[in-house]
Amino acid sequence: MKYYIIAGEASGDLHGSNLMKALYAKDPEANIRFWGGDLMQQAGGTLVKHYRELAFMGFIEVIFNLKTILNNIEICKKDIAEFQPDAIIFIDYPGFNMRIAKWAKALRIPTHYYISPQIWAWKENRIAAIKRDFDKLYVILPFEKDFYEKKHGFPVEFVGHPLIDAIHSRIETDHATFAKENNLDERPIVAILPGSRKQEISKMLSVMLSVVKDFPDYQFVIAGAPSQEYSFYESFLKDKNVKFISNKTYDLLSHSSAALVTSGTATLETALFKVPEVVCYKGSWASYQIAKRIITLKYISLVNLIMDKEVVTELIQEDCSKKNITNELKKLLDPAYRKKLLADYDELEQKLGGTGASEKTAGLIIRSLTK
Repeated sequence: MKYYIIAGEASGDLHGSNLMKALYAKDPEANIRFWGGDLMQQAGGTLVKHYRELAFMGFIEVIFNLKTILNNIEICKKDIAEFQPDAIIFIDYPGFNMRIAKWAKALRIPTHYYISPQIWAWKENRIAAIKRDFDKLYVILPFEKDFYEKKHGFPVEFVGHPLIDAIHSRIETDHATFAKENNLDERPIVAILPGSRKQEISKMLSVMLSVVKDFPDYQFVIAGAPSQEYSFYESFLKDKNVKFISNKTYDLLSHSSAALVTSGTATLETALFKVPEVVCYKGSWASYQIAKRIITLKYISLVNLIMDKEVVTELIQEDCSKKNITNELKKLLDPAYRKKLLADYDELEQKLGGTGASEKTAGLIIRSLTK
């Protein structure tokens, strides 16, 4: 069968690659075209456009790049029409994907949404379009099933979280080898995860690195995003106690004692690696003012949302300061504090279900197409 997959961000590239592997395993004749990244390209198929060309962050940034976004939508529609897939699989990235789904549904192309948009956070009115434009919805957070089915009467499949698969299937590196290969010393590591888009990295790295001199017994390592060139990070690497590693975030987390993490999927990844973390977020003033008026959630990190309590500290906007980050990082390095936090992490993983999200989703998609 012919599958068209659209992923517009680094996390979508990861989950899309694992889904592709599962599709190929269950359907050896699969023909896949996709919008995604390097990991999906390694899995096989034909890359149409890299997510580096698609990622725009925040309300204001989207407005400034609206012409490019609309042009990409037209390119995508044209490519789908020429490919004539048996199904389109959308992975998160709602602003783009929901536009394509509406168009595809009118052409009677089966539409499958894997990793549904977070309409429980904002834009809940999108539920009408989801019910109209998607044939199947596969959710990865335990509370999403009740949200869709009990609150909105729309049946969905809870498949578990694909991050568990991604983490369990990776090949572990020993600490000495990892340190030698990446020019690190013997001191414990504090990982810096500033995000994947230029706008958020520029906002976050300076304040995150402002605490380095207060922790001389630790080395700080920036997790470089695969979507960004090394040259973009160079201006932040002035302190000899700050190191840089590109496209090895999971290896870095597996060897870290603590982490400073920008809000997003990385907060959950860090918790699943059992690394104590502080969640940091600063947006542009305009985007933040808009967001806080329309988003009513108690928390911004997935860890706290899933647990429905404050497990990890969130430092948002003005609270994301050198003083506050320093104080919170000191807590993370305290053994008693770490013990309680790691116990909460264990409970979090149990709530997310077991392994096999990619295989379950691939099986459900194929089954729906072969009925």
